[in-house]
Amino acid sequence: MKIALIGASGQAGSRILAELSSRGHHVTAIARDTSKIATLPGVTKAVGDAAEPEALAPLLAGHDAVISSIHFLASDVEKLLAAVKQAGVARYLVVGGAGSLEGAPGQKIFDSPGFPAIYLAEAKAGGAFLERLKQEAELDWTFLSPSAEFHAGERTGQFRLGTDQLLVSEAGRSHISFEDYAVALADEIEAPQHSRRRFTVGY
Repeated sequence: MKIALIGASGQAGSRILAELSSRGHHVTAIARDTSKIATLPGVTKAVGDAAEPEALAPLLAGHDAVISSIHFLASDVEKLLAAVKQAGVARYLVVGGAGSLEGAPGQKIFDSPGFPAIYLAEAKAGGAFLERLKQEAELDWTFLSPSAEFHAGERTGQFRLGTDQLLVSEAGRSHISFEDYAVALADEIEAPQHSRRRFTVGY
């Protein structure tokens, strides 16, 4: 497939890029600074900014899917959606956050007591991004939330999938590596199971 990846130099983005490359996909890796993007088979680097939809759209055109892997506070959902639509790409996948998942029935994690203040604004921005996607009638979107701990690790290919509830292991930990998150996202691109909805991945 031909896939455009916005934010290809980030922690999650770089792992997604490596996973897609290893599977033989052709990826346009987009970042403001392409020197931070790994040189991999099937990867074309491109300078782009999520805040400039008119310039971003031509980079996205001609692809089967677009992935955005960027911080919510550093992006504008309307500008991103406009760029994807202007490019004529139907599928749009978003690297989401864990804060908008439910820790208890009907209670989002970012509304729970003790949620770290340093992450609150980003988490709520991610929740607002998801709510906007739920109103989106034109694009075939998917929002993949990681577990509470999203960290560097190994690619094991062994994990669980969920929907809107935080996944917690038998040991009481909620976590997923960037590497296994990338596997779950690549699997979804190749064999869509969560059209127009959010899902989550964890151990």
